[in-house]
Amino acid sequence: MSVSCKWWWAPAVSLLALGSGCAHHEVSQQDEAKDVVEVSVWKEPDLSRTVPVRPDGKITLPLVGDLPAEGLTPAQLEKSVQDKLSPLVRDPRVTVIVHDVNGSRIYVTGMVTHPGAFPLRSHMTVLQALAMAGGLAEFADRGEITVLHADGTRHIVDYDDLVNGKVRRQLSAGDTVVVP
Repeated sequence: MSVSCKWWWAPAVSLLALGSGCAHHEVSQQDEAKDVVEVSVWKEPDLSRTVPVRPDGKITLPLVGDLPAEGLTPAQLEKSVQDKLSPLVRDPRVTVIVHDVNGSRIYVTGMVTHPGAFPLRSHMTVLQALAMAGGLAEFADRGEITVLHADGTRHIVDYDDLVNGKVRRQLSAGDTVVVP
């Protein structure tokens, strides 16, 4: 297969990397610091807010003040807000929606179409990260892609080995993929 026939790999792998349900937390997932959550109190619009989870892991709401949010599922945060509001509001009905998941990130730089920081999805591989970055640029060195892990280790991988499934390198929070 010629190089010009491989143009569709990046979009195809990108779709696989994104999969379904990546734009929201599942009920079992936990809120991370830097997420943005909407706390809605039924029939109480003055108490409803969209707020970021602060670096200290808390959110601030009217009447309630500061509440821990990091490490809680949306259902757990709903119960926490409901418990705090119960003495102040009759039968509060609380809903929590996670809007922006701004947790862990990976970085792709060098000869890719769109270098930058990308949200880390569970079980993300180097090939999926390259797809999120729009694929390799025309003059990228396909044989010398470097993965700089956050723990200080580094690995060199070949793009063709990634595509052919010979190498499957997982990424972790803070990892950087460098394409020369």
